Amino acid sequence: MNLATLLQARAAEGRPVRVGLIGAGKFGAMFLAQAGRTAGLHVAGIADLDLARVRDTLGRIGWPPERSEPASLEQAIAGGGTWLTEDASALTDDQRLDVLVEATGHPAAGIRHARAAFAAGTHVVMVNVEADALAGPALAQEAAGAGVVYSLAYGDQPALICELVDWARSIGFEPVAAGKGTKYLPAFHASTPDTVWEHYGLTPEEARAGGMNAQMFNSFLDGTKSGIEMAAVANATGLLPPTQGLAFPPCGVDDLPHVLRPRSAGGQLEAEGQVEVVSSLERDGRTVFRDLRWGVYVVFAAPDDYVRRCFREYGLHTDASGRYAAMYKPYHLIGLELGVSVASAALRGEPTGCSRRWRADVVATAKRNLAAGETLDGEGGYTVWGRLLPASASRQSGGLPIGLAHGLRLCRPVPAGRSLVWDDVEDTGDDDARRYRREMEAAFS
Repeated sequence: MNLATLLQARAAEGRPVRVGLIGAGKFGAMFLAQAGRTAGLHVAGIADLDLARVRDTLGRIGWPPERSEPASLEQAIAGGGTWLTEDASALTDDQRLDVLVEATGHPAAGIRHARAAFAAGTHVVMVNVEADALAGPALAQEAAGAGVVYSLAYGDQPALICELVDWARSIGFEPVAAGKGTKYLPAFHASTPDTVWEHYGLTPEEARAGGMNAQMFNSFLDGTKSGIEMAAVANATGLLPPTQGLAFPPCGVDDLPHVLRPRSAGGQLEAEGQVEVVSSLERDGRTVFRDLRWGVYVVFAAPDDYVRRCFREYGLHTDASGRYAAMYKPYHLIGLELGVSVASAALRGEPTGCSRRWRADVVATAKRNLAAGETLDGEGGYTVWGRLLPASASRQSGGLPIGLAHGLRLCRPVPAGRSLVWDDVEDTGDDDARRYRREMEAAFS
């Protein structure tokens, strides 16, 4: 409730929160659009491999020319400008920054950047939820040891779901279910970058003109991104993933308490206390009435008749029994809201969601029959999509995490629909990300 006041105080003192941003794609651009208008925040540096694109982005979002480009980070810090660089380590290793925002979307890079920032004593806001799904519990543990904050990114759905779960628990309700909405049909799991635009109602030419990345957008459509985001939520809140993966039941906001209650009570959950994603499409393709495609929710239950009566008196939509109710947020503004995480980390020392347990994993799953010798192309590609599973099941089977399923060569065929294991791919030795993940598996098993 007081973040704006704290930011204004820092602005009045001439000590704005100094921020470094790695990755100036869509999320980063949206953050910059509002950060430039937020008293008490100073984006001192931006690192990206394509500085021409960054300069174009800054022009499009109305970044004042006088803020761009000092000759060094030191000059930016002294003069209030924003330094641009292709070298991410120039930001991760600088101890004068208060918060590093990691927005590359590349899991291995995200782990590397976060660890370097921890070593420099810098808080990290991890927009890169792919990195969090791969190794978030280990990163959070390392951050705590360094005395800094590691946080999910407010504005993205996982942090907003964590906020709703925290709200419920803070007033004595244990969540029955929590999650988000998305556009889903079972056939989407087989979608590839060649077929993705027809599902969005775009032509490939329109998508290219808008600068849209087919593989990235396909990861949203084929179920991978939903799995990654729900893994982050499960690991942050302790809620459990469904044992067979997300079911994506069609459900509008008025039916959340009816659909997302346990099967024993007439709903579709395996049990109370799990994550789930609801679809904005009926299985025949019709749009769900009052869908939650852009939003997040939490379902909770009345512990007694008095609270059940309160639900009724204050107009909550409940199931037929009156016991189960839901709270939801219909929209999320991704990068436009990210300043909440930056301010919370720097001024309160608190994350807006943080992986604390290893409850869930996202395992590469064959989109079609894959032949020995084929090379995997990671999330949103032509070969695999990411299925959410309990971490214990992934660990026991040797599941291949989606965050490492890129550039690996299959040593045997894998049928469509089967989740891959490490024994399915040729051993390429240990890189830093794989080693870090294996260390996490051993530590959190």
